[in-house]
Amino acid sequence: MKSPPDAGLRSSRILIVRLSAIGDVIQGLPVLNALRDRFPQAMLAWVVEERAAELLQGHQALDALFTLPRGWLRSPTTVRQLRRRLREFGPEIAIDQQGLTKSAVAAWLSGARRRIGPGGSEGRELSKWFYTETVRPTAEHRVDGYLELLEPLGIESPEVRFEIPDHRGDRVAAKEIARQAGCQRGFCVLNPGAGWPSKRWPLDRFAAVARHLGEAWGLPSLVISAGEQGRAWAERVVAGSEEHARLAPEMSLARLAALCRRARLYLGSDSGPLHLAAAVGAPCIGLYGPWPAERHGPYGPGHVAVQKMVCRGSTRKRRNASAKFMEAIDVESVCAACDGILRRDASHAA
Repeated sequence: MKSPPDAGLRSSRILIVRLSAIGDVIQGLPVLNALRDRFPQAMLAWVVEERAAELLQGHQALDALFTLPRGWLRSPTTVRQLRRRLREFGPEIAIDQQGLTKSAVAAWLSGARRRIGPGGSEGRELSKWFYTETVRPTAEHRVDGYLELLEPLGIESPEVRFEIPDHRGDRVAAKEIARQAGCQRGFCVLNPGAGWPSKRWPLDRFAAVARHLGEAWGLPSLVISAGEQGRAWAERVVAGSEEHARLAPEMSLARLAALCRRARLYLGSDSGPLHLAAAVGAPCIGLYGPWPAERHGPYGPGHVAVQKMVCRGSTRKRRNASAKFMEAIDVESVCAACDGILRRDASHAA
């Protein structure tokens, strides 16, 4: 009789590799939870770069976290240290979600006998040379594609859970941020920033949506930012909102998660904070241009992705795409999406 795929794995050591970016690490969390559900006695570890590590610290499903600086593969010393640390952990299985040379190398350095990674076009650069098994994702959304990597372990169509850590100190701080902004009765989180210029929506349009939310719903907006440039963008949105938006202080990802848990709505383009808001249950409106929303949009029911044009081609082409893809999104469509979510939630609360 043939043994099931997960035979002997219940007390295994399993390593997940997803180094960056913040949104992709968040969207990879259901893999961690699915492994914990199937193998409650296993030791689970994750390799991640520093910027996204905060989201994994203290995660209830994780036993060990290996954090790396950006550019670690160019440092022989860091590579040797990583190899030593991973070999001490001693995983039998490594699952690379990222499908790049650097992530596949990290899986290989671990010494895991089984190294599972994406095949087809999702296995990029030299990554497939380092795997012992590949899975060609067929799912439309990225989250479901990551979960397909678990099929060789006998895990199919698991429940999707993110389980972002929720710390009391962050909850208290988020409540105070809302109080100081005069938003105790509810607010929308606006994020005008994005990692790529091709993903940014015009600032005056964010301000127009803030005015609509204030005038039509009596709902103030908290505008979040990161870094000096992001703060300048946020200030411009606040200045154009006719006092319907307030500037939020810069905060950690954990604190932002706590703030989004309190929000009635989140609005922003494709970025880490959007996926963080969706993961903690905030109703989200995602603004999409270069990347297809059906694959990269906020995951789960109740969210809305607004997209008028999509750029076809490579990651490089999309990164450098014209502003026309985001500028095609009109204010009226975004306001209508906001109205739809707020009406829905109001009817549920009635």
